[in-house]
Amino acid sequence: MTDLMTNWWVWLAFALLLVILEVLIPGWIFLGFAIGAAITGLLLLGPLQLLSTPMLLLAFAALSLASWLVLRRVFSLRTGQVKTFDHDIND
Repeated sequence: MTDLMTNWWVWLAFALLLVILEVLIPGWIFLGFAIGAAITGLLLLGPLQLLSTPMLLLAFAALSLASWLVLRRVFSLRTGQVKTFDHDIND
């Protein structure tokens, strides 16, 4: 299993699976994990080739958290704004 986790294509396949899951169950959390997995997979092509499995998992966790925070910052409501609905969609 540890040999499988050090392959770049496994991380990119995992990212694709998480993107599909995000489409089926929207909520921004899976997209953050997908971005983290994709960046980890791309980094395995270059500088992270020789890292051990625990260090890869730590890099994945840190990249996922950072990408989720960026997504939250970019797509959230501005401070002080509240989403209100004045009419019903069925009216």
